[in-house]
Amino acid sequence: MDSGFFHTFAIMIKRNATKLLQELASYFKVVTVTGPRQSGKTTLVKRVFDRKPYVNLETPANLSFAFDDPIGFLQQYPDGAVIDEAQKAPHLFSYLQEIVDNRKEAGYFILTGSNNFLLNKNISQSLAGRVAYLQLLPFNYGEVQKLTSNFDDADFILNGYYPPVYDQQIPYLLWYPNYIKSYIERDVRQIKNITNLIYFEKFMQLLAGRTAQELNYSVISVELGVDQKTVQSWISVLEQSYIIFLLRPYHKNFKKTIVKRPKLYFYDTGIVCSLLGITTKENLNTHPLKGAIFETMVVSEFVKAQQYRVNPAKLYYWRDKTGREIDLIVEGQTNHFAVEIKSGKTILDRFFINLLYWKKLTGEEKSYVVYAGDQEQKRSTGIEVLNWKHIGRLFET
Repeated sequence: MDSGFFHTFAIMIKRNATKLLQELASYFKVVTVTGPRQSGKTTLVKRVFDRKPYVNLETPANLSFAFDDPIGFLQQYPDGAVIDEAQKAPHLFSYLQEIVDNRKEAGYFILTGSNNFLLNKNISQSLAGRVAYLQLLPFNYGEVQKLTSNFDDADFILNGYYPPVYDQQIPYLLWYPNYIKSYIERDVRQIKNITNLIYFEKFMQLLAGRTAQELNYSVISVELGVDQKTVQSWISVLEQSYIIFLLRPYHKNFKKTIVKRPKLYFYDTGIVCSLLGITTKENLNTHPLKGAIFETMVVSEFVKAQQYRVNPAKLYYWRDKTGREIDLIVEGQTNHFAVEIKSGKTILDRFFINLLYWKKLTGEEKSYVVYAGDQEQKRSTGIEVLNWKHIGRLFET
C-alpha cells in the first residue's frame, strides 16, 4: 500500500477508551493506563488530562531525579501529574501511596506503562485499593474507518491497527519489522533478562505460524529445542506485553468431552504478517494461514469491541474431541451468543453446521456467522450473517 494513502492533514483519532478513562479518574485517586508500546497511551492521557503536568521517565534526567530524590521529584507536582512509563521507577509507588492517602480528590496521578508485568506487580503491592486500571490496545476498525474508505480486508490485515501506521503515516513494511526488533531488544530483555534474543525472535515466528490454533507447549518445546518451562515463561512475557492473548475453552461441557487447551491469538495481524514474511496482498491471499490470520483479526476486534466497557463480556471458544468447534462464545451480562468466523466472501451452507449443532446442544437461540462478504442475512434458524466490520453493533446497549 502506498504510503500516501492517508489524508495529508493532521490526524486526530478519538479513542473509544476516552469515556471509561474519564470515569475511572472521577472515582480513583490513581489511574494506570497500560498496553503495548506505541498503542497511543501517551497521546490519550495528554489529551484527556491536558491541564496536568506531564513527565516522561524515559527521559534520563527525569529518571535520575526520580531515583535519586523520589520525594523531591514528586513534590514538583503538588496537584498531581501524568507520569509516563512509570514502571521505570517502581519505588515511586510507595511514596505515591502516602501522598494520595492525604488527598481527597480523584484522578490525582495518572500513570502509564508499556510493561504490564513490572508495572502491575509493583502497583499491586503499594497502591492496592487506590488505583484503577485501563488497558489501551491498538486502534480497532471503528476508530480508523474514516481514514480507510479505500481499504479492503487484506489492507486491514497487512496494516494492522497500531497508531503510527495511521497517525504518522509510516508504511507497515517499515514500521512492523522495526517495532518487533525494538520490542525484543528493549522490553523482552527488561522483563525476563532473556539473553538469547535470536531464539526468542524464532519463538515469536513459530507462534505467528500458530495463531488461531490450540496452544500445545510440548510441540513448541520440541520444535524450538527448549524445555516446556521456558516456553511457558516466554508465553507469559508475550501476554504481559500485549503481543498475544490466550482464549480459554468454554467451561461447560454439556456432557461431552471437550478440548481443554487455550487457543493462541496475536492482538495485531500486522505483527503476524511481518513475522511470517507476508508483505503483499498477493502473499496473503495465497498463504495457507490466510483463514487463521483473518480469524485472528476478527477475534481481536471482538476483544477491542468490549475492552472499554464497565462490564466487559467474557470470550471463550468451544471444541469437542470429534472436531466440532465454535470460534467464539460471548458471555455477557445481558447477552450470550456463539460466533463462527469465515474468511470467505460467499455465504455457504457449511458456515452454519457447527452453529446448528451448538443450538441443538445448548438450546440457545442467538448466534452469528461473521465473514468477509458484504451480504447480511437473518435466517429463520436464528442465525445472523454479518460482515466483520459490523461486530461493534453486537455490543451496543
